[in-house]
Amino acid sequence: MDEDLAMTKLPDPQAGSIAEAYAGRAIFITGATGFMGKIMVEKLLRDCGDIRCIYLLIRSKKGVDPAQRKDEYVKNLVFEQVREKYSDRLEKIRLIRGDILSQGLGLSEADHRELVENVEMVFHCAANVRFDQHIRQAVDINLNGTIRVLALAEKMHKLVSFVHVSTAYCQCNEAVLEEKHYTAPQNPEGISKMVGLLDDDILDLITPRLLNNLPNTYAYTKALTEDLVYQSRGKIPLAIARPSIVTAAMREPLPGWGEGTNGPTGLLIGAGRGVIRSMHCNPEYLADFMPVDMTMNAIIAIGAERMRNPRKDDVMYYNLTSSADNPISWGEVLETGRQVLNENPFCFALWYPDGSIKSNYFYHLLCVIFFHFLPAYLIDFLLFLLRRKPFLVKVQKKISSGLTILQYYTTKEWIFKCNNTKNLYKRLSEADRKSFYFDVTEINYKTYLYDFILGARQYILKEAPETLPQARKLLRKLYIMDKIVQVGIYVLGLWLAWTYFEVVTGSIQYVFDNAIAGLRGNSYPSTGAVRQGL
Repeated sequence: MDEDLAMTKLPDPQAGSIAEAYAGRAIFITGATGFMGKIMVEKLLRDCGDIRCIYLLIRSKKGVDPAQRKDEYVKNLVFEQVREKYSDRLEKIRLIRGDILSQGLGLSEADHRELVENVEMVFHCAANVRFDQHIRQAVDINLNGTIRVLALAEKMHKLVSFVHVSTAYCQCNEAVLEEKHYTAPQNPEGISKMVGLLDDDILDLITPRLLNNLPNTYAYTKALTEDLVYQSRGKIPLAIARPSIVTAAMREPLPGWGEGTNGPTGLLIGAGRGVIRSMHCNPEYLADFMPVDMTMNAIIAIGAERMRNPRKDDVMYYNLTSSADNPISWGEVLETGRQVLNENPFCFALWYPDGSIKSNYFYHLLCVIFFHFLPAYLIDFLLFLLRRKPFLVKVQKKISSGLTILQYYTTKEWIFKCNNTKNLYKRLSEADRKSFYFDVTEINYKTYLYDFILGARQYILKEAPETLPQARKLLRKLYIMDKIVQVGIYVLGLWLAWTYFEVVTGSIQYVFDNAIAGLRGNSYPSTGAVRQGL
């Protein structure tokens, strides 16, 4: 759909609020146990309390039964407000045993029948978000998983909205990403069949050619998946949401709440613990990230918008990005993060967090060798001598791999067109704008990054706010140690330079003296003899 196609069927201003649009609806969500999925389920339960039910696809994981995982799921901190104020709404969560990786989603006959007969809205959020994933795993989850979900959705009798969650970086080869369809680099179904037939060795050989300059298998499979979804137009009512880098919550359910250490969160923790000292980045380029609560508010609003458009031939596209309307550079993000970390340090750090960004790639590599790997090998050697298990080299290799992936996005810049998203927000009522906020101009980056770092500290690293005084004492000690080492390095450098200077000066003097002696007819006299003759 072209940029203005989302406007072809304007919703009736009297059609009601988002909560009213969801009232009585049965919703099916894939990926509900993930970072973004939890926020979506919590928001629907809290602010769309009249929904009929939410079906969650949950698989067994590490030997834990889906029913047990569901019980643990609703005990998550994210659902605290719902448990306290609307505990009865938790009964609206219905467990569907299944797996995105299984044929037919691994559904029982009864569950399959119930979904087909009752579901009216589908949010397909499940995805493998690891950028370094082998192409077989990336295709099986992102592409084949979507094939399985679409096949189920096409059988749903009451379906009025299918929202596929993609990524703003699915077309990294495009300088400008518009809210429209992009043809995949290859045929999605053909790639699905090919990957299922070939061995890993052959796939490894052809993967670079398949990617065609796309940075990783995640972006590649997301591009394939978007085209696959587009091919289902006319069969089911489709919308595609493309968020950029999704980060910790801005306001709800808890400011700064997040999960996992992917992307910027991993960079933040690594820098705060002193193990990341250098990062390749163009500080003038714009960063683009979306708080998870804003992202899911927008996706919920997109679901309501899609159900109000009766034309199944339309595929409605929405870019959920921030850089066009509320720009901030990578340099500003990292400098603000450094200031907040210095005021609110982590309880554990291997060294004083004093890294910096490097726009020159070769300078960055030099710093990685001297400030990442050499200290890691030295510490691991000391641990070996003390009969302790070495670990830091392994950690640095993982960090280096993660930085290589992330640095693709910090050394390039894209322009995202967001007209459909902005027009959608304008059509919301004042009440919905307050409840389902996703206006990126409301992001105060200084406040947000402060909450982001404290949230990572509390919710990911499990460091209570009461530990801050102790952490600040540790930071002061690390600062003193860091300065002592720096002074030691400078003194050693000066000593080596002075020694080198003396050697060079002596050599020059020796050559000069021999030259003078040669002019006097002597062969290679000692310096003392030359001086005596003079």
